[in-house]
Amino acid sequence: MPHEKPTLLIIDGHSLAFRAFYALPLDSFVNDEGQHTNAIHGFVAMLISLLKKEKPTHVGVAFDRSRHSFRTREYPAYKGTRGATPPEFLSQIPLLEKVLAAMNIVTVSIDDYEADDIMATLARQGADEGYRVLVVSGDRDAIQLIRDDVTLLYPSVRGVSALKRYDRDAVVERYGVEPGQYPEVAALVGETSDNLVGIAKVGDKTAVKWVQKYGTVDEILAHADEITGVVGRNLREQKENALLNRRLNRLVDDVALPVGPSDFTRRAVDEAALREIFGVLKFRTLLDRVLDLDAPAEGTRAEEGGGAPRPEELRTDKDLAAWLQRVGAPGGAVARPSGGAPGGPATGAEATAPGGFAVVLTVEDAAASDDPARAVTLGAGIADETRCAWLADGGEALAAWLQGADPKTVFDAKAFYTSLDRAGVTPGGTVFDTKITGWLLDPAAPSKDLAGQVRSLLGEELPGPAPEQLLPVPDPAGPGVEAWYLGRVASAIRERLTDGMLRVWEDIERPLTPVLARIEQDGVACDRGVLDALAGELDERAAELARQAYAEIGHEVNLGSPKQLQSVLFDELQMPKTRRNKSGYTTDAAALADLQQSHPHPFLDLLLRHRDATKLRQIVESLRKAVGPDGRIHTTYDQVGTSTGRLSSADPNLQNIPARTPEGRRIRSAFVAGAGYETLLTADYSQIEMRIMAHLSGDDGLIEAFRQGEDLHRYVGSHVFGVAPEDVTAQMRTKVKAMSYGLVYGLSAYGLSRQLHIETAEARRLMAEYFERFGAVRDYLRNVVEQARVDGFTQTIFGRRRFFPDLSSTNRVRRDNAERAALNAPIQGSAADIIKIAMVAIARDMTRQNMGSRMLLQVHDELIFEVAPGEWEALETIVRGRMAGAAELTVPLVVQVGRGADWNSAAH
Repeated sequence: MPHEKPTLLIIDGHSLAFRAFYALPLDSFVNDEGQHTNAIHGFVAMLISLLKKEKPTHVGVAFDRSRHSFRTREYPAYKGTRGATPPEFLSQIPLLEKVLAAMNIVTVSIDDYEADDIMATLARQGADEGYRVLVVSGDRDAIQLIRDDVTLLYPSVRGVSALKRYDRDAVVERYGVEPGQYPEVAALVGETSDNLVGIAKVGDKTAVKWVQKYGTVDEILAHADEITGVVGRNLREQKENALLNRRLNRLVDDVALPVGPSDFTRRAVDEAALREIFGVLKFRTLLDRVLDLDAPAEGTRAEEGGGAPRPEELRTDKDLAAWLQRVGAPGGAVARPSGGAPGGPATGAEATAPGGFAVVLTVEDAAASDDPARAVTLGAGIADETRCAWLADGGEALAAWLQGADPKTVFDAKAFYTSLDRAGVTPGGTVFDTKITGWLLDPAAPSKDLAGQVRSLLGEELPGPAPEQLLPVPDPAGPGVEAWYLGRVASAIRERLTDGMLRVWEDIERPLTPVLARIEQDGVACDRGVLDALAGELDERAAELARQAYAEIGHEVNLGSPKQLQSVLFDELQMPKTRRNKSGYTTDAAALADLQQSHPHPFLDLLLRHRDATKLRQIVESLRKAVGPDGRIHTTYDQVGTSTGRLSSADPNLQNIPARTPEGRRIRSAFVAGAGYETLLTADYSQIEMRIMAHLSGDDGLIEAFRQGEDLHRYVGSHVFGVAPEDVTAQMRTKVKAMSYGLVYGLSAYGLSRQLHIETAEARRLMAEYFERFGAVRDYLRNVVEQARVDGFTQTIFGRRRFFPDLSSTNRVRRDNAERAALNAPIQGSAADIIKIAMVAIARDMTRQNMGSRMLLQVHDELIFEVAPGEWEALETIVRGRMAGAAELTVPLVVQVGRGADWNSAAH
């Protein structure tokens, strides 16, 4: 029911904008001119939610005018511990003020005072004049403003999208004191964020106890002699700290303002001005949402647009069919702007027509009384096997829509394809996957679920169970709400996708998803007997190595315990200390390998060999457990698992099986051609990263070597060492190979020296001679980092971007790591793109030719196929042609093909 009193909403502009700045990814919110907009976007999204939820009659935003105020005059160190404000944030404040002006929201800032003082003044005036006052601030000093008609809305740990409501009771429950007493507690404890030093040894509990007993800092000090112990002595000796703090944290509520509560009357937005500023900021989705604030009531708009039925109206497939027919568009599409339903989230089936509209559909299968929770939720991308099962039992209308040409929007398209395939439904139309497209925007930190995308892209919070809820409860969001949020997330992503990112999505990632879904479902046949035998051998080897290791030191020790190994290595054997870590000195593999080289010892050698055997045993065991009832292993490929664009594999990981050790080859021999297939075909790229390096750098020497089909490392070695190619020794070739690949990964002279076990000076000389011969490579590598420093990102041949904010970090370690990663990103990312393009093209050709052969695995630059009888020649032609033609480089892409009954024997 509406409030009888008018509602005055007062917002702390800098506080909320700053929180939004750190809540939303910086590099995902940039307009065409390079202006960062994340703080503005998050602030406006929060403001929209507040206006819709609280329905204030009066709205105002208070800003700090500068860091200087009467407080800094009294105490120059006030807030002195805060670092410099990021320029990317500062540049957004004037634009935010323009947005608020276009929304006809009054803003206030006053010389010599902070925004807190402005809010304190307006809160007092508003309460005195009969307003219900809501103060929105992330500064705990605002707690003191709370009274009967003044409530504080404070950002929770989840950011500005979730505001915790503090009234008098909530403050007493949370802090144990009245709102007006909170500053007394803060004065005693101190405020780190404001650089206010409290009384030593006095924490919240002690301060609250004193305030509860005496009431104020002045009264506490008046009774200081009654307080015993160390804290009592500290209080008496440091009382000036508490007095200063209390003077500074007391908010001024009588600032002479040019406006009063009545001047903040909420007015309609200036649509022309709003369109202009949002056009600059590229806020198309937010524009619709702001304009909807002034739109007619939902009932009118819903009737005009056809509306979305509530779930209970779609009790049977017949109901759904009738609705799809009623809305009139092919396949059951109803036009609704991608900003979502005008009055809030839809709760039923919802789809939208092409031409800039998101397409979402949610269906509750309410007729299934035995399991009323069964549903298909395309909108949320959670159409799992259970929820899709009823499609095979007569969900004809929905199945027809799914198979129709209308586009669909989901989160996690691979799960979508897999689930529907198990229900016997093949989706038609294009599928827009916010999980993958969101990752393209921010490959370093993709959201793991829809809730994360709502938080990062919209600055809001998807309804969910309370954090303290332990027992299962019904989903507070529900399919319709999730679908509504998904449509808005999709629109927000589309706004930010550059042309290059869009091409990567349309040409690479989108068509790859159903290919991966099919690979996962097919799995790869495995000879369990090979794994069982190898597991037994590795158990025996590990046990024997352990016995020998114990004999070397004269007692048993847990070879997996860092603490016990530290005692053996550094105390008993008196070996040189490795680098220090939290638990002492590191015993990781790299450190012990270095130690074994510099100070060889039989125990250390046995320990390292035991670790290798144990690691292989773990790999074998994970594979044994993964063999399914069908005799096949079904790995899971993650399209968003890396920042470079490479696929990752899990449950089990089939990309970490060693290829160059005898045991690794034994493991690979367990992967075989399944029943009904005659052989395996393996195909991988030869030196693809070096070929991409040659293409990107344009180095004539490397290009010529590849075009002539020479052994690259022998060719490079002949130039670096000044000998004929036939005189390049195996040792020379090894050094050149390590250096060539190391340069791609930002390898330093020190790193090269450790890798080749040579002096740093020799490694530095090798690198100098390499760059003298191949100067274009040096120039390219230098330019990659410098350009990334300017752009903030690197880009693959195909337009995939990877962002590097740490290139400008003041932390040297983080900056160096970012530089090394930036060197490699365009090369490794382009390699990932190329094999993905090849996979899509190969799968398409195999389908067109109706082949029975199957693509089984992708392991970095290698593909493995199961060949149906009589299809070898046709499949080999497709694979060679599509892999070699996946990219047009200045050098040829060479593909090596192997054939065999198992993965190892098919190696080439």
